[in-house]
Amino acid sequence: MVRWEAILERCRAGDREALDELIRRWEGKLFYYVRRLVADEPDAWDVLQQTWVRVLNGIGKVRDSGKLVPWLYRVARNTAISHRKSLLARQGHLDRDAIVEDLADMEVLETDWTAEEVHRGMNDISASHRDVLTLFFLQDLTIKEIAEVAGVSEGTVKSRLFYGKKALREVLENVRSRS
Repeated sequence: MVRWEAILERCRAGDREALDELIRRWEGKLFYYVRRLVADEPDAWDVLQQTWVRVLNGIGKVRDSGKLVPWLYRVARNTAISHRKSLLARQGHLDRDAIVEDLADMEVLETDWTAEEVHRGMNDISASHRDVLTLFFLQDLTIKEIAEVAGVSEGTVKSRLFYGKKALREVLENVRSRS
């Protein structure tokens, strides 16, 4: 078990080795998460680099080591959203993916789809659904932690999980029916 308290304290004290350790432990997971939110890989690397700059500048404000991991994801998410907004602003589009749904029951997503099919299907669902599905199923965050990362209520997270799974299932079933 990693002692996040010690790493956090060392990072807040400006210890470069502690920050390097934090980056080493989280770069892959955060990149994977960012890659689900950003359209192409070079942009995802840029967003990840901007994320680490924001982490470096803000880590002194993190007091509770138990909130370090959700905070890292929140910084990555906010950085990706800022990136997306700037792209949309340059393209003259409006982001319609951020619709808040009502609370709905959760159901288990049981499939025989391959990981490759699921990853491709994730690209065809809304960003808000892709966000919570990635955090829940691939990053193993709790509903409460996802709510902290996304800045929404736990009910909204549950709703987005329900409708995200439904949307992903529809995308995957359509792909299978066309093949």
